[in-house]
Amino acid sequence: MKDIQRFKIIALLLLTLLLLPCLPGLPSQCRASFTIDDEKKLGREFYEKLEKRGALVENRKVERYLNELGRHLTAQSTPSPFEFTFSVIRDSGINAFATPGGYVYVYSGLIEIAENESQLAGVLAHEIAHVKARHIAKIIEKSQKVNIATLAAILAGAFIGGGGEGSAAIAGFSLATAASLNLKYSREHEEEADYFGMEYLVDSGYDGRGMLDFLKIMRQFEYYSNSVPSYFLTHPGTGERIRYLDALLQTRYKKRGATALLTDFHRVKTLLTLEDDDFDSQKRYFEDRLKARNDDIEGLYGIAMVEAKQGKTGEALKHFDSALSLSPNDPDILRDLGITQFNAGSAKAALAPLKKAHVIDPDDMETVLFLGRTSYALGDYAAALGFYQSYREKNPASDTIYYNLAMTCGKLNDQGESHYNFGIFFKKKRKLKSALFHFEAALPHFPPDSERASEITKHIEELRHGKGKSQPPES
Repeated sequence: MKDIQRFKIIALLLLTLLLLPCLPGLPSQCRASFTIDDEKKLGREFYEKLEKRGALVENRKVERYLNELGRHLTAQSTPSPFEFTFSVIRDSGINAFATPGGYVYVYSGLIEIAENESQLAGVLAHEIAHVKARHIAKIIEKSQKVNIATLAAILAGAFIGGGGEGSAAIAGFSLATAASLNLKYSREHEEEADYFGMEYLVDSGYDGRGMLDFLKIMRQFEYYSNSVPSYFLTHPGTGERIRYLDALLQTRYKKRGATALLTDFHRVKTLLTLEDDDFDSQKRYFEDRLKARNDDIEGLYGIAMVEAKQGKTGEALKHFDSALSLSPNDPDILRDLGITQFNAGSAKAALAPLKKAHVIDPDDMETVLFLGRTSYALGDYAAALGFYQSYREKNPASDTIYYNLAMTCGKLNDQGESHYNFGIFFKKKRKLKSALFHFEAALPHFPPDSERASEITKHIEELRHGKGKSQPPES
């Protein structure tokens, strides 16, 4: 929990620093206007920092859904110089924010409390409006509030810590400073973002009440939990916003729209719930869904996944079967049924649902990986090789895939490729002596003028000449 809190602090501080290209006391020429190119550069830099620190949810279906929803909203608005990117931050907080350059972030906790797609769309539309109006850029250009001493204290609290009362106080001050000095929009900013956000939302076909209803949900959350949703820290004046939006709906947007236009909202909520490590919380959520409706597909699928993680394979398989009886062509349920059967030691039973899932969704690389593992377990090494090669094409940075390829090639008596893949695997694992051994063993199996031989030779030269000596020794 402390690590998560520390990351929250660091993430906010990074954004604070990114949004302060000029500090008081620095030469006046550094206070030039904040250009579109500046926005793109800083937005991308912050995105990469979040990505590198593992803060973003890396789930293909979640990413695809959120960006599809975002594109649907931006398509109804005026052209923008930015190419929007929508991401989910893995955090139970109720927050969403936009950074320069068209990057919009939504916390997983916010999505989990949204009741329907129009409410989530309303949040995205509001953030899109902030980006298009360049509110953040305008704040940056006017910011003159943070001095060197304050920044030093913020950095000390974020990166040095120490656990004492002093560091805790600095950390708290850091959060307050980062949130209030640079990310707190003015009343005028909020009104403009609500006005245009509502326009984008309604023009996209959604019910404009989604934006209003979600603010009311957050206000209820504040009342019942005695905690202020973090969204309120950077989007002030919620009571005024509720009244303003209500007036827009009463006068300008009387026609009701749709609460959902895409199909994956509830599945995304299921997947985000399953990202949590608290099995009891997960189980309660899915049990509540089933109490409301005993034929709720998400409840059945979700509780099956929780049971599978807890090793309750028999119960999990029953719930998977119940879910598939209602939705027999659901690739997620088919894939995870197959994975559960494989992990339970039944590769033969796993093969059919995995194959069906692959036919329905051939781009799901987790399905491809487990088809490789299942085929290998069943002794179909040629099929396993094909699946592993497909997985490697999409995930070349993976290390374990090279181990799988090495083992499979060995079974197929292709010693050259087996040693080559072992070499890559051990090099990625920083086991440099083992990597060199396998590359040297692989080289004689390939013609000297072949592309593979040339690649292996480069690896050998790198390893022999000591590149990577600064890496940890083999254990």
